[in-house]
Amino acid sequence: MVGAGAIYMPKFEGSDEFELVPIPMVSATFGRVTVDPGGLSVDVLNSNGFKVLLKGGYDMGGGRDEDDSDHLKGLGDIDAGAVIGAQLSYELGLVELYASVDKTIGGSDGLLGEVGANVSHHYDRFILSAGASATVADDNHMESYFGVTAAQSARSGLRQHEANAGLKRFDIEASVTYMATENWVIRGQAGVGFLTGDAKDSPIVQNDVQPSAMLIVGYKF
Repeated sequence: MVGAGAIYMPKFEGSDEFELVPIPMVSATFGRVTVDPGGLSVDVLNSNGFKVLLKGGYDMGGGRDEDDSDHLKGLGDIDAGAVIGAQLSYELGLVELYASVDKTIGGSDGLLGEVGANVSHHYDRFILSAGASATVADDNHMESYFGVTAAQSARSGLRQHEANAGLKRFDIEASVTYMATENWVIRGQAGVGFLTGDAKDSPIVQNDVQPSAMLIVGYKF
């Protein structure tokens, strides 16, 4: 599929400012291998409702630049990096349960784990979907994105903060996909994340409620 769209989202995780970011969309599946802008995934198991994916690529949404916001001045930049990971999912009727783990190589060198559930329903030309998830993170990720060291505190004016491993956020989302023709697809999605724990308590975070919205138009070959 090829397409394009845009996402309206916080400038950084925890920001109270928003930006509109264009999204190019190119994806293709060759047997058990899927290639998209984030990298590739390999379907290594698909049996009796269970599916195991191995994935690798680039952390498209990772990294952070202190020039993204005046609030980040003095905190320094966080580089994006390569990502390797795996996902286990189980389909039970209309419901999919999943658990995934992703390791960033470079940048924060962080480790993220996510568990969640999605439900979808086909109605005529529409696909209606909704999901909920929880994300946990290790010390490297939490300290990189939510911690404030003594040196950063002196440069930025923010108070010092130690962010330890633990539950980072909950997310809920809903989407509508419209099959306009056999080939043309229009998808709208909205969601909201709720930062928690040491992430929520960080002085870097201006708003612990993080909404977003996305619209994509694509063509399926």
